Amino acid sequence: MTPRITLAITARVLRQLTRDRRTLAILLVLPCALQALLWWIFKDDPLVFDRVGPALLAIFPFFVMFLVTSVTTLRERSGGMLERLFTLPMGKLDFLLGYALAFGLVAMVQAVLAVSVAVGLLGMDVGGPVVMLGVVGVADAVLGTALGLFVSAFARTEFQAVQFLPAVVVPQILVCGLLTPRDAMPGVLHAVSDVMPLTYAVEAMDRLASGEALGRVWADLAVVVAFGLAALALGAATLRRRTE
Repeated sequence: MTPRITLAITARVLRQLTRDRRTLAILLVLPCALQALLWWIFKDDPLVFDRVGPALLAIFPFFVMFLVTSVTTLRERSGGMLERLFTLPMGKLDFLLGYALAFGLVAMVQAVLAVSVAVGLLGMDVGGPVVMLGVVGVADAVLGTALGLFVSAFARTEFQAVQFLPAVVVPQILVCGLLTPRDAMPGVLHAVSDVMPLTYAVEAMDRLASGEALGRVWADLAVVVAFGLAALALGAATLRRRTE
C-alpha cells in the first residue's frame, strides 16, 4: 500500500461524488428524510420514535452506503476503469482503502446531518453523549462501504449488485433487535444475530440512547470496526479488475 496512491484514489472518488448530485443526495439527504418520515409516523407517540430512532441511525447509513458502494465499484469494473487503474502502480488495497476513506469522509458529513436532524430538529431523547451517536454512525457507514466493496466482486451487473441487499442487509435488519428484543428471539436466531455486525451497531446506539456506560458502547464499536476491517481484507482478496 502506498499512502500517496491511496489518497489519490480518495480524491478521485470524492470528485466523482461531487459531480453526481443524485448519489450525493442519496448519501446525505436520504437518511435525514427517512428519520423525519419516521418521526412523522409516530408524531403522536414520541416514545416510539425515541426507542426506534437510535437504531435507525445505525441502519440507514449502513443500508445506503452498502447499496451505493457495491453499485459504484461494479460500474468501475464493468466500464473498464478499474482495469485501467491497475495499469498504474496501484495495489488492490490502495483502491479499497481509497474508496473506504472517501466514503468514510462522506459518512462523517452524513452522520453529522442525521444526528443533528434526529436530536436537534426532531427532538430524539438521548441519555448518552450525542457526539458518540455520530461516531457509531460513521463506523457503521464505513462497515456498509466495506461490505459493499466485498460483495461487488461477486456481481456481474448492477442489478445483481442490488440483489445482494436482501441477501446481506435485510437479514441483519430483521435480527438486529429493531423489530423485537434479541432476548425474545428463538435461540437459533439469537445465535445468528450474534455474528451479524449490524447487531452491534444497533446495540451501541441503544446503549447511548439509554445512557449506559460508555465502556459497553466502545466494546460494540470495536466489533463493528473489526467486521469492517475483515470485509476490506476479503475485498482485497476477491477484487477482480474487470467483469467477464
